[in-house]
Amino acid sequence: MTGPTDEEIRNVIMPLMLSGAKMLDKHCPKCGSPLFEKNGKVFCPVCEYRAKKRMERAKGVEERLLEKLNELAGSLPSDVEVLEKHLSAMEKIIDLIRKYRELEGEK
Repeated sequence: MTGPTDEEIRNVIMPLMLSGAKMLDKHCPKCGSPLFEKNGKVFCPVCEYRAKKRMERAKGVEERLLEKLNELAGSLPSDVEVLEKHLSAMEKIIDLIRKYRELEGEK
């Protein structure tokens, strides 16, 4: 991972400094950003910001998968062969949703 981007400096680090958080003389072993302390908690604001962004992207993908699943469930065909394809697609979507949720649990 790389150090903080210009966007992260503007949107994460600067507001944190203005809020009274203390920038420490230690750096994050993952991204190289300065560590901060606020309310007795030492943390890397850049890694927290990036984790939040990843979660938002994963949530967006999950929502789109759920929409597609509902669409497929609402239009089940009567033809058996087409129905089998529908159900197979639904099963794959459910597996993807499950995998996204497992990834969320790991973070």
